Amino acid sequence: MTTATGVGSHPGAEQRDLDEALRVVIGEVPDLVYLPEVPGRGAVASMTGRALAVVDGLDADLQPAGWRLTGTSGTAGVDHRRARSLLAQDLDTLEEQTQGLEGALKVQVAGPWTLAATVERPRGDKVLADHGARRDLAQALAEGVAGHVADVRRRVPGASRLVVQVDEPALASVLAGTVPTASGYDRHRTVEPPEASQALTWVLEAVVAAGAEPWVHSCAPGTPLDLLRGAGARGLAVDHAQLTARDHDELATALEAGESVVLGVLPGTDPAAVPDDSQVAEGVLRWLDMLGLDPAEVGDQLVLSPACGLAGASPAWAQRALTLLRTAATHLTG
Repeated sequence: MTTATGVGSHPGAEQRDLDEALRVVIGEVPDLVYLPEVPGRGAVASMTGRALAVVDGLDADLQPAGWRLTGTSGTAGVDHRRARSLLAQDLDTLEEQTQGLEGALKVQVAGPWTLAATVERPRGDKVLADHGARRDLAQALAEGVAGHVADVRRRVPGASRLVVQVDEPALASVLAGTVPTASGYDRHRTVEPPEASQALTWVLEAVVAAGAEPWVHSCAPGTPLDLLRGAGARGLAVDHAQLTARDHDELATALEAGESVVLGVLPGTDPAAVPDDSQVAEGVLRWLDMLGLDPAEVGDQLVLSPACGLAGASPAWAQRALTLLRTAATHLTG
């Protein structure tokens, strides 16, 4: 059965917006509920802040230029402590609102390369600039993810399936050598694919070892889907509009191998013209036909989603998009 879900982020700037977003998610995409993110609450609720709240063994603080590592445990700044507290508060809300949940549940965390491209070393410049620092950060993230999965399982014990979506919007830029240095006058050196794959493997293997299913999401063009699958991703979340011929082939291979594909088919911001559910379903059917795949045979692996997060959308569109996706998914398997 084809299902629907969201990428992760929702609009809002208050804690009550997280509460409402979770109610919307549970009501609109009950077959694959996810913990919403509300980055409008500030840097501690951003993708980077939430991932640092998960990281185990490394502390950070918030500087005018962004997040910076401060060292091993015991050196966390007030904002890092706030990020950890906010994540725990959000998990409390998840626990309260998912009492009795027996279906699938998804949580999201920024990946090692997006963190390396956005977090600074203690002495300045991005973690990306230092081979040892990016290795340490990736391994600390892997350790933290294992604990995070255990915490989520404890809080939502009835979930029949737990998915961890690793968000890597910066991976393509890391591989292409286009991430700017702190000065802005230069670019960080290209990271070679074997090293990129290794860091991802540490995190994805930690997800599996903790009893969850590892997916990787990126709506950035140029993300190498074969590298993600080789590193251990068992689900690929992509923006349909950004796909290349090579991407189509890789997604077809993933579906044929029994892996999940999350196809982003609606914009993450309010569109000028809103499609109806039949139009969304027809577009997906055309895509499957182009790949030579039978919807009935890949339905269980196919998930519909927005192309990217919904943080920039209105609350009305965030809810409407999920409704459209859920209804379109029923057309594909009905």
